[in-house]
Amino acid sequence: MSSKRTRAQRWVTSLCAGSLYALPAFGVGFALGAVRILILLPRLKATASVLLEAPIILTVSWILSKVTTAWLHVQPDIGARALMGGTAFFVLMCAKFALSVTVFRKPASEFVLGFGTLPGAIGLAAQVVFGIFPLVQGRLEACGPQIFRGRDLTA
Repeated sequence: MSSKRTRAQRWVTSLCAGSLYALPAFGVGFALGAVRILILLPRLKATASVLLEAPIILTVSWILSKVTTAWLHVQPDIGARALMGGTAFFVLMCAKFALSVTVFRKPASEFVLGFGTLPGAIGLAAQVVFGIFPLVQGRLEACGPQIFRGRDLTA
């Protein structure tokens, strides 16, 4: 195959990358959620527990996004990265919904209404940031070091 990919190939790559980015993030999130519920929640309030968990999962997600985009050679352009991030967000939310409804036997309405609580809103915000990571990384890759030219970073 040539080094030039067709638009359709780039889209398929972005869709696959989004799915592959979401699945290990979901696994790590599930493990961290178990720690949060079993260890942190009895000692702290729900909001504090989520605030402690969010930076950890976001750090792992940043790394997973970098690894996935490098492994699958996802182009740094806005379209490819937005499609990857949107797919990842969709896959993650579907997996969370399926887990909530099938394993934890919660009604669908409870899953949705959970985002109306402060801990739920914080979690949703972290998931949106998770979805934006590929796009941000793509912009940083496309701009390269010149993104910081002419700016005083010590101020």
